[in-house]
Amino acid sequence: MREPADRNWSEHEVERFLDQLTAGGHDFRRLVERLPVIVYTAELGERGRWRYVSPQVEEILGYRPEEFIRDPGLWAGILHPEDRQRALDVESEEHLGKRDTTPIEYRVHRRDGSVVWIHDEAVLEADEDGVPVWHGVLYDVSQRKQTEDELQRALSQQAVVARLGERAMQNSDPQELMAVATELIGKVDGVHSACIWELGRDGRRLNLRAGLEESVVGAGRRVSAARDSHAGAALDSGTHAIVGDWEQETRHTMPPVLRVFGAASSLAVVIDGKSRPFGVLDVHSTDPHRFSAKDVPFVQAAANVLADAIERHAADQALRYRVLHDSLTGLPNRLSFVDALGDSLSKAAVSGSPVGILFLDLDHFKLINDSLGHHAGDALLRAVAPRLRSHLRPGDIVARFGGDEFGILIDRLADEGEAVAIADRVAAAFTQPFSIDGVDHFVSASIGVAVSRAADERTVNAELLIRDADAAMYRAKEGGRARCVLFDAEMRAGAMRRLEVERELRHALDRDELALHYQPVVSLRNGEITGLEALVRWRHPERGTLDPSEFVSIAEDSGLIEPIGRWVQERACRQALEWHQLRPDSRPFDVAVNLSARQVAHRDLPATVEEIITRTGLDPVHLRLEITESVLVEESATAISSLQALNELGVRLVLDDFGTGYSSLAYLNRFPFHALKIDRSFVDALGIEQEATAIVEAIIGMARALDLEVIAEGVESEVQLSELQRLDCDYAQGHLFHAAMPEREVSRLIAEGALGYSGISPEGK
Repeated sequence: MREPADRNWSEHEVERFLDQLTAGGHDFRRLVERLPVIVYTAELGERGRWRYVSPQVEEILGYRPEEFIRDPGLWAGILHPEDRQRALDVESEEHLGKRDTTPIEYRVHRRDGSVVWIHDEAVLEADEDGVPVWHGVLYDVSQRKQTEDELQRALSQQAVVARLGERAMQNSDPQELMAVATELIGKVDGVHSACIWELGRDGRRLNLRAGLEESVVGAGRRVSAARDSHAGAALDSGTHAIVGDWEQETRHTMPPVLRVFGAASSLAVVIDGKSRPFGVLDVHSTDPHRFSAKDVPFVQAAANVLADAIERHAADQALRYRVLHDSLTGLPNRLSFVDALGDSLSKAAVSGSPVGILFLDLDHFKLINDSLGHHAGDALLRAVAPRLRSHLRPGDIVARFGGDEFGILIDRLADEGEAVAIADRVAAAFTQPFSIDGVDHFVSASIGVAVSRAADERTVNAELLIRDADAAMYRAKEGGRARCVLFDAEMRAGAMRRLEVERELRHALDRDELALHYQPVVSLRNGEITGLEALVRWRHPERGTLDPSEFVSIAEDSGLIEPIGRWVQERACRQALEWHQLRPDSRPFDVAVNLSARQVAHRDLPATVEEIITRTGLDPVHLRLEITESVLVEESATAISSLQALNELGVRLVLDDFGTGYSSLAYLNRFPFHALKIDRSFVDALGIEQEATAIVEAIIGMARALDLEVIAEGVESEVQLSELQRLDCDYAQGHLFHAAMPEREVSRLIAEGALGYSGISPEGK
């Protein structure tokens, strides 16, 4: 049937006509019959009587208006079986009087048997007799649906290529990837199966490499690579070949394997290669004319993924070497070392001979990098590698773990004594200087030794043994560097305790075992409490309440400090708001929270703090974040960015433990701090040691010059308080005023009006 010229009016044009109807109802029929839609009124129900249907119904559905009016069941009768129930479910009085009824879309059969997609938009209203009547418009949206189907088909094809590409990145083994490709492509709508033909060495045959394996018998695994086969034609042309209908095909012979499942149409594309094509990717359907030029990019994209994987596999050995070796020194890397150590431990489990490793770290390597530049550091690392090898036994493995850390695998040991002797020999390699840019530099190394023995009570794997040696190396660093330390029973017990604490700490948040205690901060001008510092405690079910010193460092190393830190920040912010509700006429208390090195180093810190402030509703000016000076030494680049972002949020930043780090004045100039906290080690000697008093006086004077507030921590005596007041310190905290208290105790004191310190008289009184 001829398509009307205005059949594809947009919905806003239809709305414009409906507005005309509202404005000029006298010409209702003429306007309605100009619309490229079906306007109707019909009573509710599957066999509800159709009172009116516009003439366009004949152009769109092939039925005359009289037929709908005469036969109330006609509309339900032409509904597509798959959409029938969904369309009839709308026939309910629950929509009566509602102006926002959701339109539905369904398929109907035209008189000629073809299918049309209908968009049905209507409202249900009662007539003057109370009969529910639909007033609606039917749009023919078949073209849009066809476009959507084509888009969905393209999206599903793209998804297949994306998944195939993802698998190729995970594993470039060609045989496995080809099997995955045929499986994924075979799941695309309308595709029955896919297969891959590999070009033989003689260039005359294509051999089945993947797909359709269950259908292959004998010679069916081969087809011609010439133009008499459709796969060969694609190969010969270098593009693609489409067979629309195998029953009508005269150019190519149908491969026997395709007859087994009744292929009706096929599409073949070339899997290319750098020097010669690898073969052909062949896709099949049991429907004729299933494939067109629109499908070629999809199949070709999949073929290109395969081609890339095959090329990468050809260079796998060279790639494997690069993956398993350090590019700077040429030594095996940590990954290779762990594999080798795992093999040695497996063999030792059978033979019973000890396996040892050395964990070596260059002393003061950072000083070389910082003073001479990274090129000098790289030159030193390259010189260390052959020096280490020259002091080891044949068969021992040296690897670079990264930075200035090296691992050495020494199996076939007699006992721990031999391992220590080898470590001493390695240490002796550093007695001679290293020449860097023509200048001799003496460098030492700290070495940790760990040995796995068959008599060990615990099961030792590669990573655990490396961790043992690493712990011993840190013990060597702590002991003065340039030392060798053997991981012993005492360190093992400490490591086991640490692992146990880490395991228990992972459940502490879920089990609500963490709590906050708060220590008030007192103004030294009037004795008022202006804020409280939040201090985390662990209510251990067996060991009682634990201070941060017993678990924070473990949380840092394990990464648990981040979720714990977020919990502390949010809990403290919410508590500050609750306390303000107890004293609404007073200025809200500031709440101070400590940030660990790992938290400051995390680039998401500002976003996390902003989210917590937004979620809790706390004014950011009342949140103080305390950062230790040592954090800034190690993470200055990241810290500058994070602290500037926090400052822009309005959060107050406090430099904690001031005076214990390096270049303190430089940090005060570079970072946006609002206050600094004098370390308790200086406060302890106030009024007793002249030097400590002079240092505190200098710190306060410097803070005044930089317009920073000063907080003294650890104040425990009246002498210290008197000195701090004399030196014009702003704030203080310590046991002299209040010990850290649980939340409920602080709340009780606030409610009773008893939270304060009476030992300081307000200024001017």
